[in-house]
Amino acid sequence: MDKFFEETVNQARKGLAEGGIPIGSIIVHNGEILGKGHNKRIQDGSVILHGEMDALENAGRQEAKIYKEATLYTTLSPCPMCTGAILLYGIPKVVIGENKTFMGSEELLRSHGVEVIVLNDQNCIDLMEDFIQKNPKLWNEDIGK
Repeated sequence: MDKFFEETVNQARKGLAEGGIPIGSIIVHNGEILGKGHNKRIQDGSVILHGEMDALENAGRQEAKIYKEATLYTTLSPCPMCTGAILLYGIPKVVIGENKTFMGSEELLRSHGVEVIVLNDQNCIDLMEDFIQKNPKLWNEDIGK
């Protein structure tokens, strides 16, 4: 497993261990992690802290050119909100752990020229399937249902 994707999965597990939704994300630029994050909606009572949004927040302010050369890793297909942030900052490449349990806005990303790689990682699928089965109400809240 790629070291960056491994850290992304570690972030998802960290979120689960904190009582949250197991979705992790990191942002990488020139082989260095700029920001790590995981879904903190439950832990922080936040309406926007999905894993990708938390990773962006933790990356802090960056020059636009940095984001335009970065790769975002996420364990789950990005929702419309996170896709919007990816597009806003011009992140050109997104590596997704899985899209079986949730299909986000991958086609929108592709239509804007973003390279989208889906790994179909079984660890990510298992984490989400187990969480969704045990916490359907929390999951539906997270995806706006």
